Amino acid sequence: MLRAVNRVLVGLAGLMLLALGTAVLAGRLHGVLLSTATRHKWRAHGWWWPTVIAVLSALVLLALWWLLAQLHRRRPREVAVDCGDGGTVAVRGRALEAVLEAEAGALDGVDRARAPLTGRRTAPGVRITLILTPHATPAAALHRLQEEVLAPARTSMGLPAFPAEIRLRTVRHRAERVE
Repeated sequence: MLRAVNRVLVGLAGLMLLALGTAVLAGRLHGVLLSTATRHKWRAHGWWWPTVIAVLSALVLLALWWLLAQLHRRRPREVAVDCGDGGTVAVRGRALEAVLEAEAGALDGVDRARAPLTGRRTAPGVRITLILTPHATPAAALHRLQEEVLAPARTSMGLPAFPAEIRLRTVRHRAERVE
C-alpha cells in the first residue's frame, strides 16, 4: 500500500510543480495572490483564517507522516535464532535473505527468487517471489519451496512458525514458433 501512496503523492507533487512552473512562465505570479480588498473581505468571515491554518497544518502533518513512513524499515536487520541451549544468536537479516533466495532459486523450474524478510526480530516472516521458467509447474514449485526451503529454514531457526507470503510469476519469453 505504501508503494501506491508514494506513486500518488509523487504524481500530485509533479502536477503541482508543473502548474506552478507554467504559471511562473506565464507571468501570473509576479503580483500578490490576495489583494488588500480580498484579504479584508475574507477577514470579515471568522471561519476563513482558522480554516486556512487547519488545512495547511493537516498538509504539513501528512507530509511529515509520509516522510517518516519512508524512513521506517519494514525488514528486520537481524533475526534471533535459538541455539538449543537456551541462548540465542543474532543472524543478519540480509544473510538469511541471501540463503533463502539462493535455495529457492536453485529449485527445479525456478529462474530467479526474491525473499525479503518481514516481521520482527523474534518472529520473522518472509515474502517470496518466485520467477518461474516457461515450462515450470507452479504447484510442483510451490510444494518443493515448502518442503525444501521453508520447512528446513523454520527448523534451523528454531521457530514455531515461519509465515511466508509467496508470489509466483513467470519469466517473460517470446511465444514459440510452430511450423
